[in-house]
Order: sequence, then C-alpha cells, then structure tokens
Amino acid sequence: MESNTFSKIFVTNLIAEVRRRLFEESFNRIRQCLSTLTEEQIWVRPNEVSNSVGHLVLHICGNTTQWLISGLGDMPDHRNRSTEFDPNQNETKKVLLDKIDWVEQQVNPILTKISAANLIQIYNVQVFQESGMSMLIHVTEHTSYHTGQITYLTKLMTGQETNYYGNLDLEAKNKGPV
Repeated sequence: MESNTFSKIFVTNLIAEVRRRLFEESFNRIRQCLSTLTEEQIWVRPNEVSNSVGHLVLHICGNTTQWLISGLGDMPDHRNRSTEFDPNQNETKKVLLDKIDWVEQQVNPILTKISAANLIQIYNVQVFQESGMSMLIHVTEHTSYHTGQITYLTKLMTGQETNYYGNLDLEAKNKGPV
C-alpha cells in the first residue's frame, strides 16, 4: 500500500473514531445524564473539592473549544478556564445542552478538514506544544474521563441505571477479526 493511501486511510479512521467517542458516546451520555437530573441536581457538589455535573459540562466545552476549535481550527482562544469551576454557576439545563450542541457543530467541520500534515504539526495550546494527533487524543480521553464522572454523579443522585448499552449482550466473547 502506498504511503499516501495509508495516510488517508489512517486519518479517515482516526477522525471517525474521534467522532464516535466524542459525539456518539460522550456527548450523548452527557445529554442523557442532564435529561435525568433536575435543575438543582446539576449544580450539586459532593464536597468543596469536587465538581458538579454542570461544572464538568462547562469544563468539557471549554477544553474542547480551546484544544480543537481554537487549536486545530485556528479560531481565537477566549477561554477563561477558572470560570468553568465558579461555585456560583447556575446555568440552566437548556443552556448546558445548547453549549454541547454548539461545540459539536463547531468541531465537526474542523474534523472534516484534518489531514495527515495536521496530525504531525505542532500547535501551541494552553501552556503546551502538542501535535494535532496528541490534541485529538487529549480531547477524546479528557471528555471520556469527565463523562465517567458525570455518569457516576448522576447515578449517585438519582439511584438509576444509565442503560448506555441498551440490550447489547456485553457478556459476548470476541471471536476474532471480522
């Protein structure tokens, strides 16, 4: 296989996986959790050193905006990270859902334009110098990490299962390559 063909296949598959993990998994799980919680529960902090679901949503949106929209998308960086954790936050559920939708709408066209050259290019983001690939991996794992926290807080407050996997048989065994 030619190097150029491999590069295109690699980039296409990487971007598809980033989209799946961010949009189909994490963002949809966050939406589900927000829909389960009351307006008051969104801002409950288990203690003074822990974040609420609302703070985590703002943080995910801020991080994704800074790293992907500003970083890879070359848009201005207006993030004020500390405000994402302001204990006096009281955005409504609708505002938080709108922020997630906006981030997804902004990130999608950026992902469409990613090339192999973008993946190896070095970008300045926050106080770091990172490759495009590193930035994609960072945002994916960072979002997944905080989505797990949001899920835990939601289960803790509601006593309800999320049923993310619906009727899938998660006991099924791997039968090798498809």
